[in-house]
Amino acid sequence: MTQKLNALAVGYSLAILSGLCMLLLGILGNLGLYMKGVEAMQQWHLFFDLSVLGIAVGIVEAVVFSFAVGWLFAYLYNRLS
Repeated sequence: MTQKLNALAVGYSLAILSGLCMLLLGILGNLGLYMKGVEAMQQWHLFFDLSVLGIAVGIVEAVVFSFAVGWLFAYLYNRLS
């Protein structure tokens, strides 16, 4: 018997984790720390920037994308197992 993943729980947990990481990266970037990571996020995310609005929109983008990927992963895992 295989256990089923709760797709919403996986999606929410990844969304919260990615939002917190994006916030931390924005704070560290404004302090001048971890600039290589900031440059990478600016390349990977369309709206991420070191302004307050850029950080907020980057967080929203990361949360939405991570929720969708986490939910889809758990859904496919449940369907294929």
